[in-house]
This record gives sequence, C-alpha cells and structure tokens, in this order.
Amino acid sequence: MVFVTPEIHWNTGNAGRTCLAVGARLHLVQPLGFSLDSKEVRRAGLDYWQEVDLTVWDSFDEMIAALAPKPGEVAVFSKAGARSFWGLPQIQRLFLIFGSETRGLPESILARYADCTYHIPITDRTRSLNLSTAAGIALYESLRGAPAFHAWGASK
Repeated sequence: MVFVTPEIHWNTGNAGRTCLAVGARLHLVQPLGFSLDSKEVRRAGLDYWQEVDLTVWDSFDEMIAALAPKPGEVAVFSKAGARSFWGLPQIQRLFLIFGSETRGLPESILARYADCTYHIPITDRTRSLNLSTAAGIALYESLRGAPAFHAWGASK
C-alpha cells in the first residue's frame, strides 16, 4: 500500500495496522503532514505500530525507481478512476496507490498511470471515503483471490 503525501496521522496509523494484519508493506511518500513519532500515529496503530513493515520515501519517483513495478502491478486510486475496484488484478505483487486526504494524487501520477486508475463506488450523498477506509477496502479486495491469504485466514 502506498500513501503519497498523507496529511492525517490517524489514517496512516489505521492503514499500518491493516497492512500488518494481512502481511502487506506500507510505503509513505514525503512530505508527510505529521511526524511518524506522534502519539496519534502510534495510538491509531495501537501497540502494533513498531511491527508495521514501513518504508518512507523522499519522492514518488525514488520509490518507483527502487521497486520497479512491472506493467499491471500498479493500481492508482482516484474518485474519477476509470475502473471499479472490483476489477483489481489478483496478483502476488500489487501497488495500491492513494493520494493525500485533501488533494488526492498529483496529476503527474494520474497521467503516468492513466490506464490503471480505479475508484470505489459510492453514492452521491458523500464526496469521498476516508483514506484509511478506502485503503482497507482496496487491500482486502486485492487479496480476495490470493491462495496464501485464504490459507491462513481460513484457519482463524
């Protein structure tokens, strides 16, 4: 899961806890709108925060260069995404990319990945979903067909 310039510490803490719950890595792209040492991040992540598989990047381009996602391994989320999240690829490595709470993703990222933008359908009664809620929905949908996820999830 990738958060590009997140602004609200509770969302990042909640997303970190969700990533830990499913064995996913959380990537944060700076600048962040808060300190990762803040008590609010730790509170939202509960006592799990120190166990979150977390990488902080100086820039989106730095992350992309280092991780080199292949075609089809990127899912960019936007309110105006072309595809519904129900159509997410069911693959081993998938980068779920989300923008900040107030600005979303920069146009440069949306244009770069225009062929793999997704949205989560909502009614017209709200403008958007909370970032950590949307990220959790997308993360679990991306794991729906993963055999390893079902193997350990079924034993609980």
